[in-house]
Amino acid sequence: MSGKDKRFPLPLSSIVDKGRGIGASHSPKTAMPQTAMQNQNASRGLAPKPLTAGIAGAYGSTGTPAAARAAADIRGLQHSQHSPQSKPLPQQVSAGSRPLVSDAVRRAMVARVAQQGVKDSLVLAAMEAVPRHLFIESGLVSQAYIDASLPIGHHQTISQPYIVARMIEIMRNGGTLNRVLEIGTGCGYQAAVLSLVAKDVYSIERIKALHELAKTNLRPMRIANIRLHYGDGMLGMPQVAPFDGIILAAAGMEVPQALLDQLSIGGRLIAPVGGRNQVLQLVQRVAKNEWSSTVMEQCHFVPLHKGVI
Repeated sequence: MSGKDKRFPLPLSSIVDKGRGIGASHSPKTAMPQTAMQNQNASRGLAPKPLTAGIAGAYGSTGTPAAARAAADIRGLQHSQHSPQSKPLPQQVSAGSRPLVSDAVRRAMVARVAQQGVKDSLVLAAMEAVPRHLFIESGLVSQAYIDASLPIGHHQTISQPYIVARMIEIMRNGGTLNRVLEIGTGCGYQAAVLSLVAKDVYSIERIKALHELAKTNLRPMRIANIRLHYGDGMLGMPQVAPFDGIILAAAGMEVPQALLDQLSIGGRLIAPVGGRNQVLQLVQRVAKNEWSSTVMEQCHFVPLHKGVI
């Protein structure tokens, strides 16, 4: 067992091993990994089609732009000549005659994420397929594809693109995700990305206004495999557990035991943990009453709270 790993039986008082240093850093890459998927993705039950169909129908032509190419990759298509009919492009927010948002800008964002060390081609394709600017208020649209978190109201943020991709990559670990639980829906962006790498996505939001915002943002995309719930994320969703993966979008001092109990054997949970100084913590369930934890890297998130508002 490596020096970063720690195994512990019940009871579990804390997941953070304060004596450990930060995990491996990510050296920049010079080229973005290819995003072509194998045909096996379609047979695994991944359900990208509802989202990509929604993007095509509601958010513009997908003949050659990033969304179409990424969607084709996810479906395992090497070449796609399909160009569905589309409505006018609401994402083409213009300053005069120059668009502030374009497919090229989204591709550049994904390229930066890859250069920062994210290698999972399925995750990168999903990041390229989902238009992040549609989850951000209009006054911040021009900043939608910078690598930074942005406010979404109620003292909450949409996470920076790199950390979204990195956390999903860690949770997926190159495997199949059938059922995933997201704690902290926020504006719905991460849930949309997750819907392209997991068969079923359950997402909980404790702030009623944000729960409604996520529904509003996601409804036009017609994503069939996302289920949004208003409730206390610290309690999880035991009625539909176990989950192959659990991802938290807010930082607590430790991961709630209820969430650990809802991991399947072999399942992976990724969460920011800590107060002023936070780290990404990977927890794997290795047996009924045994988990292992690994510190991955530094991060910064809004705090995790219990209850609903």
